[in-house]
Amino acid sequence: MAKEVLTPQEEMLESAQAQTENFFEKNSKMVVVAIVAIFALAALVFGYKKLIVEPRLTKAQEMLYAAQYQFEQTSPDYSVALNGDENTPGFAEVAEQYGNTPAGNLAKMYAAACALRLGDFDAAEGYINGFKNVKGIPGELVNAMAAGIKGDIAVEKDDFAKAASLFEQAAKQSDNEFTTPMYLHKAALAYSAMGEDAKAKQCYETIEKEYPRSMDARDAIKQLAE
Repeated sequence: MAKEVLTPQEEMLESAQAQTENFFEKNSKMVVVAIVAIFALAALVFGYKKLIVEPRLTKAQEMLYAAQYQFEQTSPDYSVALNGDENTPGFAEVAEQYGNTPAGNLAKMYAAACALRLGDFDAAEGYINGFKNVKGIPGELVNAMAAGIKGDIAVEKDDFAKAASLFEQAAKQSDNEFTTPMYLHKAALAYSAMGEDAKAKQCYETIEKEYPRSMDARDAIKQLAE
């Protein structure tokens, strides 16, 4: 259930969550293509039951892309993206039928993101808990997103200590100029929401020092000046 009265820290967390979701929506297909391609190549190299694996990979990927189309619209229909309709499979179906494929695994993360947007936090938690971390460089970014979704769910459940820990974990999963400072910023906001100002300051100082050109650096500098 959505909160009726938000503290300033909670409002900032919600704004930061939207930033995360926008990044996820804009970059998701690129990451999915890379991960599925790597798995398919590995299957060929090791000769892993080509006649069985490849058709499942292809079908799962096709279904995932169909659900992604709904997810990536200018005005996404998260309900259709999650549950599908008479013409389009949803992430939930892909996760259920092909959960042991890379596309099915990624569908669990997408399903969690959709359920989170729809306000069904328990369902979101169930989906993301079924997601398995992905190996490789593209996987690092996906794993960061997954940890970030877990953090967002914790925020919605008012468990700011858990959220801060998960956001810091997300920041460490993939070291880059966008997601790392973004999740450090969210960790700082979570710490602030529970009165842990010293820990929040440490996050802001890391952003200012190590990611000065990031989108979150300006706010970090502002918070440190207050």
